[in-house]
Amino acid sequence: MIVLGIDPGLTRCGLGVVEGRGSQILTMIEVGMIRTTVDAPLEMRLLQLETEISQWINRINPDVIAVERVFSQLNVRTAMATGQAAGVALLLAAKAGIPVAMHTPSEVKAAVTGSGRADKKQVALMVQKLLRLDAIPKPVDTTDALALAICHHWRGTGDSKIQSALKEEQARLELRKTRLKKVAHL
Repeated sequence: MIVLGIDPGLTRCGLGVVEGRGSQILTMIEVGMIRTTVDAPLEMRLLQLETEISQWINRINPDVIAVERVFSQLNVRTAMATGQAAGVALLLAAKAGIPVAMHTPSEVKAAVTGSGRADKKQVALMVQKLLRLDAIPKPVDTTDALALAICHHWRGTGDSKIQSALKEEQARLELRKTRLKKVAHL
């Protein structure tokens, strides 16, 4: 499975592609960042994000796109900009027919380091170790995007298996109800 991780941001948007083979073997395919000019009008910055994320999606053809879930903390302005960038990524995934997974920062930290309270340096070191990289990718936005992709490989696949099992069980229950109604009418 190939996962495109997107750490949304209006000024810096990190992108990281991780492929999973086997149960635990993860490989970094590509990493990068989109920078937009702070002085440019908002609509032009969003257009640049749309253009460049589209190029990544078309080139990589990921199986899933993992996007960081935006939380409004103290800085509402930053949260709004991050939300706008995330919206571009979500829209492009939907247009391409690619499933989207959203993970919170604490989920990502917990998946990669074992602790939802890990700091950026701990996450970066574990990304380097897990992907067997010679150096930590810079800047941190790219490392965060790779961490999102790793998180989805480990958490997202389990979540989708659970959802699939629940759907199968629900279908069995519906079939059982249908059979019981037929028997009751006899």
